[in-house]
Amino acid sequence: MLVSEQEIFELKKFVFELNSIENGAVVVEGKRDSNALKKLGFTGKVLEFHRFAGMVDFADSVVKHERLIILFDRDKKGSILTGKAIQLLQRRTKVDLSFKRKLRMITKGKIMFIEQLRSYESFLT
Repeated sequence: MLVSEQEIFELKKFVFELNSIENGAVVVEGKRDSNALKKLGFTGKVLEFHRFAGMVDFADSVVKHERLIILFDRDKKGSILTGKAIQLLQRRTKVDLSFKRKLRMITKGKIMFIEQLRSYESFLT
């Protein structure tokens, strides 16, 4: 994969901003997504959606966080999960999709699945 210096710089900044968030958590779909974020240097709280017993259990369990950064994949399943999460959480806690948009812009759309971030690991460590 061809990676520009600008992408590397922006991804480092992206991870730094994620690590700077207090009283929040990043929500991903599964274990591979969580591992990919950690490989890039993310040290904050990661919640894996698949560990919950459905959307209602997820929503009830995560409202204790002041801010939820949703990083579901950019496929049909991820879009559906994002929509349902917003619907259930929007009046209960702050739902943040800005990092999902930033990631798409930084990688110029190359990353569809969060687990693909592992391909940047060698550039960031």
